[in-house]
Amino acid sequence: MGLEVEGKLFEIFDTEAVTNKFQKREFVLELENGNYKEYPKFQLTQARCSLLDGFQKNDEIKVEFSLSGRPYQGRNGQTIYFTNLNVWKIESLQAAAPASDVPPHTEADIPYNMDAEDDNDDFPF
Repeated sequence: MGLEVEGKLFEIFDTEAVTNKFQKREFVLELENGNYKEYPKFQLTQARCSLLDGFQKNDEIKVEFSLSGRPYQGRNGQTIYFTNLNVWKIESLQAAAPASDVPPHTEADIPYNMDAEDDNDDFPF
């Protein structure tokens, strides 16, 4: 099940080695929900843990993820349900800054129009 959401990066956690063969990294997004804010926690696993590298708190991002859940029966016999938001793609929503070193257009940028009247008909051909 593929879902996506846009929000502000609120909290970033370090990569955690859960076992010798499994690692995860979690982060929290701040989402606008009417008059209230929501703070869901997402997780990256294995090689995807590095997807957060280069992002900082307060960055606006789009997250693509899947929803998963599973039951776990505790020692006391009570069943606990875990829900995970497993991220597989993160994109920045920061707008690229406009290039300020681009010179304005001049008449030299406009291609010559052969059909236009020209007072100078001194072409060598």
